[in-house]
Amino acid sequence: MTQELKLHKYFHQWMKLYKLDAVRPVTYRKYEMTHRQLIGLVPDLIMSDLSRLTYQQLLNDYAETHERQTVMDFHRHIKSALIDALEEGLIDRDPTRKAIIKGVQHRKHKIKFLSQHEVQDLLNILVLDEGVNWDYFILLITKTGLRFAEALAVTPKDFDFAHQYLNINKTWDYKSVKSGFAPTKNKSSVRKVQLDWQTVIQFSQLTKNLPEDKPIFVQSKVYNDTVNHYLERLCKKAKIPVISIHGLRHTHASLLLYAGVSIASVARRLGHSNMTTTQQTYLHIIQELENQDNDKVMKHLASLI
Repeated sequence: MTQELKLHKYFHQWMKLYKLDAVRPVTYRKYEMTHRQLIGLVPDLIMSDLSRLTYQQLLNDYAETHERQTVMDFHRHIKSALIDALEEGLIDRDPTRKAIIKGVQHRKHKIKFLSQHEVQDLLNILVLDEGVNWDYFILLITKTGLRFAEALAVTPKDFDFAHQYLNINKTWDYKSVKSGFAPTKNKSSVRKVQLDWQTVIQFSQLTKNLPEDKPIFVQSKVYNDTVNHYLERLCKKAKIPVISIHGLRHTHASLLLYAGVSIASVARRLGHSNMTTTQQTYLHIIQELENQDNDKVMKHLASLI
């Protein structure tokens, strides 16, 4: 009976019917996460017992351990399903109406990145004379600021050595059982990343005899943790702070900002959809640079007598 249909079971049916193969696999996995959360939070809540009170309690319980934006995403998933349930006559009112979105206070995650001296120490111990290995992968992200999935998807054909740039137009879906090429994170992520001449020489040699359309660094199933653990060992060997592969992306952006590269240029190079993302991510660096600029302004004005 419809009245005895549990919320999590309806949501599971709904996401398989409306979302499976209609959204990107990475997006569908978020719906699967919402489904698992529903099973954990309200395993016995049936559709006929849904009200604004029971729904708000569900959101409040979820908000106890999640930040507000995450709660908002959770709410949007369930709301979309329940609006369809309302249209189908499975429920007689919208329990999500005027829902209050709460959440634990946003935790400030301090970005870990290396200094220029530490980057040099890391690059100095890379082994780049034994063919394709994770050392080349680490070099590529350090020099380009690519995302992990973007770097995995790079093929020899993506390099334009004559014009010194790398075409980024896809990612590698390493999280799926059936790994393969996938779209970029957003439209802005499709970009050309300029390369320095050393990187051009290194990768032109590396890719010389490799299949043009196959990813350089994917030989079998790839796990983010595997590469991060390898990088951790390299950091310890170089006697520098341990960072993640994503930390190398932050390092790349940080070094550019400290070198005086504009926020707009850094945003384009990283594939951010807008400069606001870049500004929010690297706020502490931008503020530090602004303080340095203020000192320069004051010194300049003081010299005008």
